[in-house]
Amino acid sequence: MSTPTTLHSITRLAPAPGTAQAVMTDLREFLTFQIGNEEYGVDILRVQEIRSYEKPTTIANATGELLGVMNLRGVIVPILDLRLKLGQTAVQYDHLKVVIVLHIGHRTVGVVVDGVSDVLTLEREQLRPVPALRGNVRPEHLLAIGSVGPRMLILLDIEKFLAKSAADEVPATSH
Repeated sequence: MSTPTTLHSITRLAPAPGTAQAVMTDLREFLTFQIGNEEYGVDILRVQEIRSYEKPTTIANATGELLGVMNLRGVIVPILDLRLKLGQTAVQYDHLKVVIVLHIGHRTVGVVVDGVSDVLTLEREQLRPVPALRGNVRPEHLLAIGSVGPRMLILLDIEKFLAKSAADEVPATSH
């Protein structure tokens, strides 16, 4: 999957009273995906490609959400289970699972999700501030809540969300 060549800016506004953070401005495109019964989105400009799940090479003593690594055209890519990172229970990994390969800062990371839905373009009016939440996802890890008809999307700031993950222990190297 190739990424669009046009960049859409993101601007954070001052948080509204009683909200954890502000809504984004401008048009944005998001890749939407499912984990359990929830639907999430990440900025399409972070997505390198989408792959069907293949069992990664496990790393001895790896803990948490790190499932292992895969060789992606000469680059060793850590593979994380986003379900576990979000605090949900593990599932059976099969051909129905999907790996989204992302650019996070200066590294490449693969995240396993239950399925990919589509790419949505959201306008400012479709974005809502993130309410104060308790749980495994801190409000600063979320960009906004997207509203598309009856659908509610949890829009992750994937770089902040994965900032301190088990993938940091695996250096990305070339062969």
